[in-house]
Formats: sequence, C-alpha cells, structure tokens
Amino acid sequence: MEALTPEILAQKIKQEALALGFDACGIATAGKLHEHEQSFTQWLKSGRNAKMGYMENNIEKRLDPRKLVEGARSVILVALNYYPQKFQNTGSAAIVSKYAYGIDYHYVVREKLRRLSGKLLELVPEHQGREFTDSAPVLERAWAVKAGLGWVGKNACLIIPRKGSFFFLGELITNVGLSPDKPFEKDHCGNCSRCIEACPTGAIVAPKTIDARRCISYLTIELKDRIPETFRGKLKGRIFGCDICQDVCPHNRFSAPTRETAFEQLQAIALWDTTEWKNLEKPRFNQMIKKALSPMARVKYEKLMDNISAALAAEED
Repeated sequence: MEALTPEILAQKIKQEALALGFDACGIATAGKLHEHEQSFTQWLKSGRNAKMGYMENNIEKRLDPRKLVEGARSVILVALNYYPQKFQNTGSAAIVSKYAYGIDYHYVVREKLRRLSGKLLELVPEHQGREFTDSAPVLERAWAVKAGLGWVGKNACLIIPRKGSFFFLGELITNVGLSPDKPFEKDHCGNCSRCIEACPTGAIVAPKTIDARRCISYLTIELKDRIPETFRGKLKGRIFGCDICQDVCPHNRFSAPTRETAFEQLQAIALWDTTEWKNLEKPRFNQMIKKALSPMARVKYEKLMDNISAALAAEED
C-alpha cells in the first residue's frame, strides 16, 4: 500500500481540487504572517477600512490561522475562475461586477471545499479543519502568495501567472501536515500603473494599498449608507462592485471563460437594460435577485436603488 507521506498527500489533494473544478491549488504551512502585521495594522490605523469595523476584530486570528483553527498545520489555498462566458447586456448603462453575474460564489466555493475536506478525511481519518471563502478573518491573498499561486498586484488583487486575477479564493485549514509549495516571490507588475491611473475615484492610494472610503466596490456593497455626494456621478455606471482596475490590467489578457455553470448569467444580468434597472421595484428585486441567490442580495433594495441613482447621475445631468 502506498505510504501517504506529506508530499504524496499534497499531490493527491491538488489532484482532487482540480477534479472538483478549481483552477489552481497551493499549500502553505500554517503560521503567523509576521511580514504583514505592520502594514495591516497601519492600514487600519489610517482608517482606510472605512466603516468596515469588523476588520479591526480578531487581528491575531487574521495574522495566524492557528488561532482560528486549533492545531492547524497546513493552509490549502484554492482559486476558482469567474471570468464570464458572456458579458452583461450591452443595453444597460447600469454595470454589475463580473463576480456577481451568477449565483453567490460563497455557496459554490464552500461546497467544493467541503468535498475537498471530505477527500482529505478519507485519506487521513485524523483530519480536522475548517473551510473558508471570504467568510472569516483570513488574509486570503497573503496566503495565496505564500502557497505559490501568484503575486498581489498594485490593485491589491491576486494575479495568477498567465491566468489573470478574475478568481475567487478559498481556504481549507487543516491539522494535517502537508508538503508546502514554494512562496511566489516575483512581482510581475513592473512599472505598470494602469490600474492606479484608471480608478475613477482614486482609491488605489499606493501600490497594493486601497482606501476603501474611495473604492467603488466598497461604496456600492459594504457601505450601508447613501453614497456620498463626492462620488455621485463618478462611478462610471457601476451599481454593484467594480472591475475597472482589473479590466485595464495587462495580465488579464490571459483570462479565459469559466467552466463553472453556476456563474452563468442570471436573467437580470443577461436581459435587463438601463430602463429596467432604473425602474426596478422591490417585488421584482426580491424575485429576480434575492430568490435567484445573486450576490447582489447582499445589499438591500433601497441601497441598490441609491447605487443606481449615483452611478447614472452623470448621464442624467
């Protein structure tokens, strides 16, 4: 019988991850992210987390997964491509981020991670762990770099070589010791600053540093209040999330359409034009967005309508 060494276990887990539909998988040894402690705490002190107060909680857990999962020895990182097969209806000036075209990725990634965890349990009955996808205090991109998946670009997105940045990330933190990958050490952004220059609200205040108070994704999703007057008419039509800094990135010329059917366009994305978005009524919002398990259900109806008003303000002036 084949001895399940840490190297063989790592290989089997990666094979299973790809079989489940993930596009990349890497492994890192669990430990404290010492190199990120100062920059993260300084980011918080500067107030660049805006009203996301939860970012200030559980800082030690964010920096060390062993405090999040007892006995953690390995962090398995996975990436799932969401670049669309088809783009949003060109008749709509109300633009939705590509990540929100289909059903909420949390359901999709989490289910695949559960199956991956089940496979590890088959191989190692002592396996205990937890699955996460943007759902716990985990510095995902830092761990993705540590697991060798890619580097963090100037727009603060993880960029996978020759694949781009349109990926959801997920983690399986386990007490099983697995052979780790070599961290990704190169930065292929070079002197390029297209993302910084393209951001219409100036949210990328320094390479790899986002001021959430100015970020369109924050303003249209995380911010529960009305969009401030300063930014109304400056959203370039974005009503939920934003892809501008990714769309201009040269590395995304390698983006290939996702194979995940769950990310196929919902009817609202595929068919609605500008008028339908502007005249959206709450019952239809509940039926076509909330019940369809769209990521857009993260915001309340009133918030979405304010987003639409703010995003289309320039066209109405």
